[in-house]
Amino acid sequence: MRTRRHEPEVHSITAAPEPLAQDVARRQRRYLVQMGVRLVCFLAAIVTWSHVPMWGSLILIAAAVVLPYVAVIFANAGRERRDEMEPFVDPREIGPGTAQSQLENHPPAGDGGQP
Repeated sequence: MRTRRHEPEVHSITAAPEPLAQDVARRQRRYLVQMGVRLVCFLAAIVTWSHVPMWGSLILIAAAVVLPYVAVIFANAGRERRDEMEPFVDPREIGPGTAQSQLENHPPAGDGGQP
């Protein structure tokens, strides 16, 4: 049975943003559901017009009038940003070297290479 001494690093893609096609499909579904609720409010206002107090039907009509505006605002909201996302690039910095190590690696040209 072989064991690996050094396994390659596994990268996680959980911080990757949602694909654009899925985002658009999700927003379209939300918009259609809201328009369905609007249709139900409008039809309920027509059916209940003479059977319930006037204010009940007017509330349903007001909801049917306001829902398209709200639905469009939510549909055009776009992709949300997540503040807790991990950075895609791990910034690493090499600190400055000492003057002595730089001289050992690259002696001055006028010396002829003698320390």
